[in-house]
Amino acid sequence: MLSIKRVPTVLSNYQEENAGEPLGCGRSCLGKCCLPASKLPVYAFKNDPRPKASSVGTDELPPDFFLNTLLLGQWEDRMNRGLFRYDVTACETKVIPGDHGFIAQLNEGRHLKKRPTEFRVDRVLQAFDPAKFNFTKVGQEEVLFRFEAAGGDEAHLFESDGNEGTKSPSVVAINVSPIEYGHVLLIPRVLDSLPQRIDQESFLLALRMASEAGSPYFRLGYNSLGAFATINHLHFQAYYLSVPFPVEKAPTAKIPTNQGRSKSGVTVSRLLNYPVRGLVYEGGKHLKDLADMVANSCIWLQSNNIPFNVLISDSGRRVFLFPQCYAEKQALGEVGQELLDTQVNPAVWEISGHMVLKRKKDYEEASEDYAWRLLAEVSLSEERFHEVKTYIFEAIGLVEPEEEMIHEEEEKGTPSNSSDPMHAPQFPEGCLILQ
Repeated sequence: MLSIKRVPTVLSNYQEENAGEPLGCGRSCLGKCCLPASKLPVYAFKNDPRPKASSVGTDELPPDFFLNTLLLGQWEDRMNRGLFRYDVTACETKVIPGDHGFIAQLNEGRHLKKRPTEFRVDRVLQAFDPAKFNFTKVGQEEVLFRFEAAGGDEAHLFESDGNEGTKSPSVVAINVSPIEYGHVLLIPRVLDSLPQRIDQESFLLALRMASEAGSPYFRLGYNSLGAFATINHLHFQAYYLSVPFPVEKAPTAKIPTNQGRSKSGVTVSRLLNYPVRGLVYEGGKHLKDLADMVANSCIWLQSNNIPFNVLISDSGRRVFLFPQCYAEKQALGEVGQELLDTQVNPAVWEISGHMVLKRKKDYEEASEDYAWRLLAEVSLSEERFHEVKTYIFEAIGLVEPEEEMIHEEEEKGTPSNSSDPMHAPQFPEGCLILQ
């Protein structure tokens, strides 16, 4: 069994909050009626994410303050106050025996109490709909803090003065249907009502959060529409799990490239011996270099209606990108009934090797073979993956040498996937996949 990380609970920023007259609409929500006048704590992250030597006598926050004291401490405070729909720390979790170390969790509460999807899943890009659930309707008691740039080389925590005017803050809030300990949402510019689509600014913000956490066990994830995002309001997920993800241990092969118009220093590799084909981005002269290259790759996928998932790993230094086609196969009746019966929707956490299972039977019988077979259904075929990779490289300014343009042979140990996904649009018109 895996152990749960525990930290001392810090005083909630809201325990003395409601003594005065209510502001805005009276619901203390994250909408334009209430948020600008709120006094949420603000964590201002430093400009340069690289660690520097501490100076005696400065007001600089301790290195572990952001993750352990602020984020996890405030998350535990919300858990103690009963704001979650179930106690995720009581969920059984185990590492499945085998070479890859897939992780299985039994989470029956999430299956029964998670908010249903309210939009079509056959379009990666869809307009924001204020009539449907979005994060402006969330109560401020679910928000841990605002997350914004400090404008300097030191991070700070302070209370907002409640006079923000028209500024749209980025916030970190609890996920009330958590997958794991410390499960939170990063919601960029919450008042701007951005749909679930990646841009350079929002992705850099996500990398900054991973960098501030400074722990290999705190990862951020992103699901596009069509790849099991359930809310069409821009957000990233994150949580703490003190065990390596199988995808983080998988071997990779660097893809030789001529930098072309890109001089960022970012390297791109492809996963080997893993059931889902994916690209791995690392390096860069600055964090923004990595953010821009991954974001531009995602923008191409979005524009061409190809669903995808993203894992931000290694404190923001490594990013995994997975184009996927599971929902399309569901719609076309190409997924076996045995896998459908598990009702597992392979989003970023499952693809990374953390299998969130909804039935006790599946948890007790979980095997490496089952995890591999499920994830293999997510992956693009070798031919389609190569085609998508080539278009992504064109979009981000990388050029493969001619000898590398020949299709790679199937990696040793990877199941073949003969079903070639259709070109965009990826789904039959009007299909609706129930989640």
